[in-house]
Amino acid sequence: MRARLPEERPAEPPTGYKIAHPVLDADGGRAGFLGVSLGAAAPYRVLDEARCVYGRRHRAPHRRCDCGFHCVYERRTAEGLLVHAEHRRAVLLEVAVLGAYIRFERGFRYARQRVRVATVGPCPCGATASVLADAGWGRDGRRVLEAACAGCVGGRRRWTLDAFARLGGEGLAVCAAPGTEAVGPPAAGVPELAAEAALLQARLDWFQNQLARLGRVIGGRDGPSGVSD
Repeated sequence: MRARLPEERPAEPPTGYKIAHPVLDADGGRAGFLGVSLGAAAPYRVLDEARCVYGRRHRAPHRRCDCGFHCVYERRTAEGLLVHAEHRRAVLLEVAVLGAYIRFERGFRYARQRVRVATVGPCPCGATASVLADAGWGRDGRRVLEAACAGCVGGRRRWTLDAFARLGGEGLAVCAAPGTEAVGPPAAGVPELAAEAALLQARLDWFQNQLARLGRVIGGRDGPSGVSD
């Protein structure tokens, strides 16, 4: 007898997390994503079905293969993958696990998925990203995009986060994670500037008085002694 895996019938599709590169068709028609491990073999759409990356004819996920979409249970685990140098330009995805799936210690391997939310990281300069710009490389007729701010995008082709979400369709939401740029102190108002000016003037008056006293002392020492012949 062949052992059977336990079956689950959840009321709602399970939620998982993964990282990927945002991609856009060369003609700008549709948006999708490119995985960072096995998923790097072929881009996928916001709503898509897994296929065996080895060209085998079985349906994914197969018990004796590692095909299928992959994700982890915890958001924090997926965020931890973004610290690797080769993954710094990837985005964080929240996905709905659809169809048949197999549970593992840290996540799922499954047949279909819907990308619900894509969270774009900060621009390399640290500012909050406002656009997705051409990253300079691509795969299978799709250009890879990366996060950028208005000051760093330069002359590269760019798409707003909302535009990418519309091109992805299927209810995709795209948001930007907070930047890490330093935040300076708030600009001073008129009352604060007036107080600073008064303080500087008081210090200047004090220094002028000290110089005048020093001048009188020096003048008294170098002057006539007051003794007559």
